[in-house]
Amino acid sequence: MINDFGRQRNVIIVGTGLGGVATAIRLLQFAREPVRILLLEKRPEYRHAGSAYHAESNHWHHVFNIQAGRMSAFREDVDDFVNWANHEADRTGWSAEWRDFTFTESGPAPRRIYPDYLADRLAQAAREALPGVTLVEADGEVVDLEVSGERMEVVVENLSLPFGEQATERAVLEADHVILATGLERKYPSFAAGVLDHPAFVRHPYSADGLERILGLPRDAAVAVVGSLLSAYDSATLLLRRGHTGKIHLISRSGLTLRTYPPDHQHRVFQLPPPRLGPYVGQEEFVRSLRREWEQACAIVVRDHPDVSAAVVTERVSKAWEPYLPDIIAGIPSADLRAMLDRYGSLLAVLRVGVMAYTAGTVDAAMVKGGQVEVVAGKVEEIRDAGADALAVLVSGQRSTQRIEADLVISNFGRESNYERADSRLWANLLRKGIACPHRRTGRGVEVDDRGNLVGSAGVPSGPISVVGSPREGDEIVRNGRTGAFTFNLAAIKNHSVEVAATVLCQLESCYDEAATVVDALELTEAFAHATTLDVHRMTARRRDDRQTFGARLDDSLRTIHDITAREGGSPVTDRALRFVISKAAATRLKDLSVTPRDLRAHLGIERR
Repeated sequence: MINDFGRQRNVIIVGTGLGGVATAIRLLQFAREPVRILLLEKRPEYRHAGSAYHAESNHWHHVFNIQAGRMSAFREDVDDFVNWANHEADRTGWSAEWRDFTFTESGPAPRRIYPDYLADRLAQAAREALPGVTLVEADGEVVDLEVSGERMEVVVENLSLPFGEQATERAVLEADHVILATGLERKYPSFAAGVLDHPAFVRHPYSADGLERILGLPRDAAVAVVGSLLSAYDSATLLLRRGHTGKIHLISRSGLTLRTYPPDHQHRVFQLPPPRLGPYVGQEEFVRSLRREWEQACAIVVRDHPDVSAAVVTERVSKAWEPYLPDIIAGIPSADLRAMLDRYGSLLAVLRVGVMAYTAGTVDAAMVKGGQVEVVAGKVEEIRDAGADALAVLVSGQRSTQRIEADLVISNFGRESNYERADSRLWANLLRKGIACPHRRTGRGVEVDDRGNLVGSAGVPSGPISVVGSPREGDEIVRNGRTGAFTFNLAAIKNHSVEVAATVLCQLESCYDEAATVVDALELTEAFAHATTLDVHRMTARRRDDRQTFGARLDDSLRTIHDITAREGGSPVTDRALRFVISKAAATRLKDLSVTPRDLRAHLGIERR
């Protein structure tokens, strides 16, 4: 069955976690002409959530890894999530701990309420969209894509549309554009191949089954957690807050643990001089030089910003260095770059990301008080059946191999960044056909161009396909200098949603002309800057009537630009060409990472609406 939905313009988004929902919201906000946006989710229970926020997979003790004030779906409105949680959320069914809680910008919030927030903001965007701009949410697993001229054929299994049609085992949908927001891929724990089905092994702690087994554990049971960073802390915190008394081992190669954010922590961006590294001559010299420059940069932050907590000095330096890293990375051979990312990945994560005191305080206290929580540095070689319903974890350290017996082993093995090994039929098919290719420089994620378009094995965009979120990990490293736990970096995902939505609509809507060129000098004029600001206001307006008002004012500004161009003897430029350049400039301003989300609103000149 091929369904073109009556030949209306169609955009299909694959995945309904944060990336998919945020992109749908932006499409609904930005669209000026009729378009149908179809959100497809292969696991209905993960709609608006993904595995990260799914209510049945997250206990009330699982809080965001960052402050509640950084969880807004809109970078230009940093207070939106906190305001929703305090004034709009339906708290029926919330746990007693959070039912009367007042959320703050720097404080914690439980992850399981996030799907309600995303669903609410998505529904609001659909209600306030312009006439003819519609949202459809459906169930089904996208297993393949075919490029058909300028359109896409999307192969979906177990499709269930909300039109009263019967579920279809296999269908082909036609789309003008496809957006892949598939989220993270899980890494296969080869060290546990012999015990994957063992009742004492939890492969997916963020699942209803995994959570049930963790909560059902006797309080004095011995627990081994594979990992020692963010998700490992979640598992340990859940056990400890429920009164667990047994030993908990956190096992990782690095043995690193997380810094705790101070209680009043706010995101800030510092300006620091670039690291002076010289020409690249090899890994050893590069790491030595980088460490020297890093220590000097940290010293500058301590000296010039005495108010900054010692716990976040490295975060400030990591953020300040991001603009410099693309040029530095460009000089590193790919093989060396991959090796260093593998070797220092955990360290980069620890330097860039902290953990909330709500989580860290419980775990850190248990590390000190009697050593109930013990960090074990070493590689997990194998997990095997130890009899009596227990498992044995074999850990090789620098000098010896340690055997740890546990009543429950929780695997927080991490995400699979190599998409050639991902357990995904969709990505396997796209890679096999050359529609997608692994990221060439890093081997992490897939290749995209500077606007998020999927790049195939031929080195050019494969068709009308965009990518949002985790699959762009390698590109974020080399293009934007992002390092560490990129998958958890909501700022990048939210920026992808702005970039992709604006790009897709500039390609589809008749009011834009991407092929036309505009004189560069025009972009420097005050009239152009004013028009860009109006388009920013139009794109970020939540209410339809506000959007239409800004759209009308933008039309007036185009006439002003035409008058100025004619008066100064410039080459005539069409409205469609102007709209394209202005939209691109507006999206760039919305993605500006040189300022914090708190400062972005003032930077953009957006008044409270």
